[in-house]
Amino acid sequence: MFEQFFANKIIYGTKIGFIGLGKLGMPCAEAIAKKGFDVAGYDLVSKSSQLIDIRADIEDVCRDRDIVFVATPTPHEDGYDGRTPTSHLPVKDFNYDAVKKVLTKCNKHMGSTQTLVLISTVLPGTCRREFDPIMTNTKLLYNPYLIAMGTVADDMINPEMIMIGTKKGVYETAHKAQQLESFYNQVCDNFPRIEFGTWEEVESMKIFYNTFISNKIALVNMIQDVAHKLGNMNVDVVTDALSKSTMRIVSPRYMRPGMGDGGACHPRDNIALRWLAKDLGLGYDMFESIMTAREKQAETMALAILDHGKNIYFTSDAYKPNTNLVDGSYSLLVQYYVQKHGGVLVNGFDSPVEVVVRVHESDNITADNDTIIFDPWRTYPKADNVVYFGK
Repeated sequence: MFEQFFANKIIYGTKIGFIGLGKLGMPCAEAIAKKGFDVAGYDLVSKSSQLIDIRADIEDVCRDRDIVFVATPTPHEDGYDGRTPTSHLPVKDFNYDAVKKVLTKCNKHMGSTQTLVLISTVLPGTCRREFDPIMTNTKLLYNPYLIAMGTVADDMINPEMIMIGTKKGVYETAHKAQQLESFYNQVCDNFPRIEFGTWEEVESMKIFYNTFISNKIALVNMIQDVAHKLGNMNVDVVTDALSKSTMRIVSPRYMRPGMGDGGACHPRDNIALRWLAKDLGLGYDMFESIMTAREKQAETMALAILDHGKNIYFTSDAYKPNTNLVDGSYSLLVQYYVQKHGGVLVNGFDSPVEVVVRVHESDNITADNDTIIFDPWRTYPKADNVVYFGK
């Protein structure tokens, strides 16, 4: 009785539409309605709700809504949901057919004053490649949710963060993004931080957020497997100690990309852990992937250097800033791949070079327009001739 009364008591003037009332859409739509918004929804499968107005088709939802959310699934076919082994199956992108059909209809029936918001999970690059050509009448915002099944409604109104992606990111006229931000300021109880970016940036925030969690779980469960095989080891003692490491493990540290993992310890530790995984018969080897990724990332960086076609100056051979140690140096690993692909390394700033010059005193660097300073650690003052890899 109270819910029915609350659903009929419209507090805010912004009218909300929800297309897709499944395990994500319905709890979110009802959570919004409980906050006092006028919410209308549609789903291919017949649904009922005391909190939202269920309509007959997409056109009817789009007709009078200020903001329309699309929560259409992007599924793989049966067998890819993890209930049975999936690592042997062919890798593939999500299926965007249903999303494209919905967005096409929304674009047809919505105008430039309305805001269309996609919350479905997609891979980086999808909005621009798959959906942007459809958007001729209204602009698309990408706004994926960080929710967990079982707590969808609570996660909706108490999110860790809100992510809003637009075609041009923070440089785009942000009227619609600001409208969405204002909406969440009214819906959310916890005043979450709001992150803006391009479609690709926000697509990446969402998918790699999930991947961080997957890798964290896999590593912790590997520690469990090691404890089980070795004996005399309580996995909780180990993981509790690691979880309290707020300096490097549970912290923003190492979240600024650039030079890869280096130093005397980490590369050799991974080699030893590969041996341990084999010796204990774990049947899998996470550390081979880590080592391969480190080397492939260095090679990608080297090829990017060569692609510039100008003189390139490395600011250091050391494995990290503020040290002269070269053990496990990622800088030297990159230089190895530069040479492998035809680059020439010459010491000294004034030396005649074809591709790459190494220098050791970055404080005294001066460079002309034919020179690029390669500074993946981002320690050198930003200038037009300084390369920040990945930007």
